Amino acid sequence: MRAVGSVRFLFIPLVLLGGSVPGCSERTRQAARGSDGWLRRVSAQALTDLPDEQPRMLNDDLPFRYPVPAYQAGVQGNVMLRLFVDSSGRVVPDSTRVVEPSGHGALDRAALQGASHLQFRPARRRGIPIPVSLLFPVHFRHPGAHPFRGDSL
Repeated sequence: MRAVGSVRFLFIPLVLLGGSVPGCSERTRQAARGSDGWLRRVSAQALTDLPDEQPRMLNDDLPFRYPVPAYQAGVQGNVMLRLFVDSSGRVVPDSTRVVEPSGHGALDRAALQGASHLQFRPARRRGIPIPVSLLFPVHFRHPGAHPFRGDSL
């Protein structure tokens, strides 16, 4: 069965250095913020490393499958994944991580499994395809269950 509801992604670029796939923890983000909530400083290099064009998902059908036992039980949840999309637009499967789990292991596993089948038009900087790391939320919604917390409709 397919995940019912919306699946969208939020592009959050990370600066890639020396071929590694760095992450940025919440503690790191908080340490970089001043008391007013704004970033204390942003390096000029980090701004020039941002893509001019964000990656665009090419899949016509979403590859996420609602786990049958979870669907039958009416379980819902959100899974936030961190994906690394290479310069050809393919997701590097070994780099995919659950950043925010749903609280239901079956939904987390289904999100990870589906992510390996995502395809993107790669991000570009000055017209050249570049690798990027991005956050990708997967929302599992059961049509017969109560509205999920945080959903507006």
